[in-house]
Amino acid sequence: MKKRLVGRVRSGASNPTFLISPVQVPRFTRNPTYNLALSLSLDYLTSSEHANNSFTIRLHTMKKTALTTLVIAASFFLGFAFNAIIADDSAGSAPIKKVTGIGGIFFKCKDPKAVRAWYQTHLGLNVNQYGTVFEWRQADDSTKKGFSQWSPFGEKTKYFEPSTKEFMINYRVADLEALVAELKRDSVVVTDTIETYDYGKFVHIMDLEGNKIELWEPNDIEYEKLGIQEGAVTTK
Repeated sequence: MKKRLVGRVRSGASNPTFLISPVQVPRFTRNPTYNLALSLSLDYLTSSEHANNSFTIRLHTMKKTALTTLVIAASFFLGFAFNAIIADDSAGSAPIKKVTGIGGIFFKCKDPKAVRAWYQTHLGLNVNQYGTVFEWRQADDSTKKGFSQWSPFGEKTKYFEPSTKEFMINYRVADLEALVAELKRDSVVVTDTIETYDYGKFVHIMDLEGNKIELWEPNDIEYEKLGIQEGAVTTK
């Protein structure tokens, strides 16, 4: 036995073509019946081989397409997750909202009672034993009220210590605990601990020139209730 190229002419073709396939054939094939059987067998083998090749090619194409689709989908979801993480990080690192307005003006004077009366007579302030409360509307929501305290103190008050200045300003803040934590990280002097009342949270700090500052995270609803209970009339 030896390897030969066996071919057969395709019928009906204008230009004869051959199907060539390397097979093991006998050295002598003179028997017509044998030759016919051999030719039919070769046709079957050749057509099966082509079918298998076509199936293999289609299967490979399908796998490649599926893999490409999977990679694209994975890339999309990974990109979405990455953007979400970045957004969360950005939100987490956003600067906190700090001072939102003036909460109070406090100053020393020789006679607080006389000063209150003078301001009531000449400037129309509705004063009480502490001074006056200015009532206003909040900029980000005009349905909500805001309040600022104005108060004269006696010249011997210790409320402004350790500052030696004649005044102290109260600033309204949005999140006192977060702000104090940030101030401490920045080595700002915090003179006391946060005190909490129904009408808000308070703490005191010192600025770079030795001025004492009062920080207030207000609860304006409770602050208004307190004023009504004491019979105070706001200035507005």
